Amino acid sequence: MALQESWHIRSRGRTCAATETPFTDGEAIVTALYPDPESSGYLRRDYTLDAWKARGEDAEKPFSHWHGKFTVPPDPSEDDPVKKLAPEELLARLVEEDEEHTENTRYILAVMLERRRVLRETDQQRTPDGILRVYENRKTGDVFIVRDPNIPLDEVEAVQTEVLLMLENNGKPPGLATETDQEPGSESQTDSESGPQSESDPSDPPNATP
Repeated sequence: MALQESWHIRSRGRTCAATETPFTDGEAIVTALYPDPESSGYLRRDYTLDAWKARGEDAEKPFSHWHGKFTVPPDPSEDDPVKKLAPEELLARLVEEDEEHTENTRYILAVMLERRRVLRETDQQRTPDGILRVYENRKTGDVFIVRDPNIPLDEVEAVQTEVLLMLENNGKPPGLATETDQEPGSESQTDSESGPQSESDPSDPPNATP
């Protein structure tokens, strides 16, 4: 991975990490993230309130923890296989890939999803490399740790435009969709065959306030 500052932690567990008691829908729980000794990421553990309170003073200190509610995960079979890529799916993919050039895009996506109340920011931690923001998907429980890149104000609009274009092209970077969507072996028409072509004005980006 290009960076070691953004992670995608899978959805909440169905049972308490300490007692293995199954959670009930709507039950108050505590989610904690611990450094993974075998990688640069984090391990997630979910606890009932009683189990969390019962931890001893010598218990391992978490990197981050917060209170929430357990909700039964949605049925994957209900997903529409032909639907367009959702913003939260794009964020999950970009965080998994963890490419350095998408760091700003990931942060803008996270802020946009927070404003849409899809994600909630549960915590933030200051590190030598900047602020790490912890987001949780309200519905699925997926957790994302995203570094705040402190984007200059004069660059925010360009990143917002890139996010919208990627969503319109099912997650493909701007400029790549038209190349990869072309049928294999097909040839583009020449100007003389296709006639004059109109071009969109790149100076007129969509209104992209997340």
